[in-house]
Amino acid sequence: MLSWFNAIMPKEAAFFDMFERHARVTCAGARALRELLNGGDRVPELCAEVARQEEAADEVTREVMLAVRRTFITPFDRSDIRNLIGSMDDAVDQMHKTAKAVTLFDVRAFEPDMVRLGDIIVRCSDLTAQAVPLLRQMKANAGLLNSLTEEVTRLEEDSDHLYDDGMRALYRGPAREDPMAFIVGAEIYDHLEKVVDRLEDVANRISGVLIEHL
Repeated sequence: MLSWFNAIMPKEAAFFDMFERHARVTCAGARALRELLNGGDRVPELCAEVARQEEAADEVTREVMLAVRRTFITPFDRSDIRNLIGSMDDAVDQMHKTAKAVTLFDVRAFEPDMVRLGDIIVRCSDLTAQAVPLLRQMKANAGLLNSLTEEVTRLEEDSDHLYDDGMRALYRGPAREDPMAFIVGAEIYDHLEKVVDRLEDVANRISGVLIEHL
């Protein structure tokens, strides 16, 4: 009876598998978002790809939440698991919101600082994907985890400067002749900067888990 019960219960390792799956989805969404910022005729196709990755991320998040309810012994605190997967999902949700804004305004060309923000989003996503597997052995990987999360924080600071520079250039450039260009551009800049903020939230969640378990 006990062996049968153990067989149907989710295992601790499954949480790490799901975290890693979500991190891969996050990277795929980030790359699609970055590619659409190149502009051109493929923008609608790439917006749709971001939407597909957001759906995949939601599915992993649902699996994690279900596993939290079904598992007696979790690898770390249940609230930390929910917060971590929630912050990861928020990052992909924000990518989707960016793509939706692009679709709404039918944008086909993007400012240089938008592209640079896209590069930061890809880099932060990659750092998250590197960090998440290290949670399987937190104590052994504490130094590297701290280094990765600190790098995300540094990149978030860079994104703030890019946002400011981009908004300034937008105001001094396209907005002089077309006020609507400023409204649309500001909306896209805001979404892109929030993607980086959400990825920093993931890094902060990882740091919080690490602090609690060392």
